[in-house]
Amino acid sequence: MAAQATLVLIKPDAMKRALTGAVLARLDSLQLEIIGAKVVRVSQALAEAHYENIRGKPFFDETVAYLRGALHGTAGILALVYWGEEAVARVRELAGATHPEKADPSSIRGALGRITSAGLMENVLHASSDLQEAEREIRLWFQPQELLRSLWPAEPMRRA
Repeated sequence: MAAQATLVLIKPDAMKRALTGAVLARLDSLQLEIIGAKVVRVSQALAEAHYENIRGKPFFDETVAYLRGALHGTAGILALVYWGEEAVARVRELAGATHPEKADPSSIRGALGRITSAGLMENVLHASSDLQEAEREIRLWFQPQELLRSLWPAEPMRRA
């Protein structure tokens, strides 16, 4: 088994509903190391880059607005990088299926997620889907100096 890094975003619905501690407590059960953490005010550009894989889908704009906190009246999210053995798969399994009503009730999304009466899916957190996405997403959300481990070879310095 290999140690790896994965991105977790505690989304605006969880922040608004004061579920941050509950989500972190469940993630703590994995005994992974937190190597990066920060509260982020999500810009339009960052949200669009994060969800580039669904650009062009009918739900893209709403998903971007959701991550930005526009649908919950919140200013930010909690971004974390976890490190450890098989971190990506272990966090994904604990997070549960994206749709809270289809997620195992013992998963984070199954226990804490919901579909509102207005039909809005609130799935509490984002977890990287695979190693390639984890690397792409961590690079989007964190600068190398914000992490307690060097995850990738340093990029060569450019001469001015």
